[in-house]
Amino acid sequence: MSVLSDAPLRYERLAVDPSSSARLGRVTTRHGSFDTPAFMPVGTQGTIKGVLPDQVAATGSQIVLANTYHLMLRPGEKVVAALGDLHGFMSWPGPILTDSGGFQVFSLSDIRTINDDGVTFKSHIDGSMIHLSPQRSIQVQNDLGADIIMAFDECPPGKAEPAYHRQAVERTVQWAALCKQAHARPSDQSLFAIVQGGTDLSLRHECARRLIEMDFPGYAVGGCAVGEGFEAMVAVLAGVTPILPPDKPRYLMGVGFPRDIVAGVSNGIDMFDCVMPTRNGRNAYAFTASGAIRLRNSRFIADCGPIEDGCDCYACRHFTRGAIRHYFFAGEMLGPVLTSVHNIRFYQRLMADIRKAIGHGTFEQFRRDDPRCALGPAQDDSASDPDPGEK
Repeated sequence: MSVLSDAPLRYERLAVDPSSSARLGRVTTRHGSFDTPAFMPVGTQGTIKGVLPDQVAATGSQIVLANTYHLMLRPGEKVVAALGDLHGFMSWPGPILTDSGGFQVFSLSDIRTINDDGVTFKSHIDGSMIHLSPQRSIQVQNDLGADIIMAFDECPPGKAEPAYHRQAVERTVQWAALCKQAHARPSDQSLFAIVQGGTDLSLRHECARRLIEMDFPGYAVGGCAVGEGFEAMVAVLAGVTPILPPDKPRYLMGVGFPRDIVAGVSNGIDMFDCVMPTRNGRNAYAFTASGAIRLRNSRFIADCGPIEDGCDCYACRHFTRGAIRHYFFAGEMLGPVLTSVHNIRFYQRLMADIRKAIGHGTFEQFRRDDPRCALGPAQDDSASDPDPGEK
């Protein structure tokens, strides 16, 4: 049932923290609403890896993400459309966002070539050559049927040469205009533009200004968490988000650790996504308020406690650390599933507490006092294995 009478997306700003730019809000789409700041679990291939949709919903997740590039390759956007678009295909009745495939310009740089017309990839599945243009990206996303779709952009490495970032900004702006022209379902799907420019604030401002002139329903900050470092990312957010329209949602793409999300919220970001909860969960890496734990560690062999004391997730309510450790060593799927469920719930509990603090006007105090807000990468964060099938 349609929940909107006109535009396919409505953003309501409900509160702003008095000591920061943190915003409490709600985004309403034709498939329901989600509260912001929001964290979106990543379902690259039309599924949150290893976790049933009901389990995802039980973690408090209200919106999920899928990926254009991967679903275009397999099973194909026409197949997804025939099977009820992404909502039916994923059995997820709520809001869905699709990435444009632009991140693969960065992550699959060794198997692609790029020019002003778009990107040609060598498929990691069968080696065939696939051309993804702005128009093709939008056509695929129109067929997939997500509530929020993303403009095709060029995402360069964080430490790329200045000339590369300048070229990426030019292409990103030009491609955004082409995406808007190609968008065939503006009454059903909301197209967000993506601000690029690396760590050069003048480039970021230029890119943002030119995209704002095109009047998109929402704006994303891309090209972060690609090697630029935490402090540089924070500087970019502090410089860019103040010039983005205050009455539209702001999305920081592909971020990240809890400290990254909290920094983004402090600078006015509303939406986040990252593969970290599930990718790390499959590698026995569990998030807790006191830091990450590695459930393969021998000290958990006979541990009768939950993954994290006080957590209300399914894994922590029903299983011990010792049992979950056994599942990993026995090669049982339940180990990765339970740890992924816990990690998603960890993120959603953090987001709920962030929203509560903003609503009470105490976000900066929460940020100082809650240990989760400082959690970043540990020195031995090698648990995250690369996976070409995940965004």
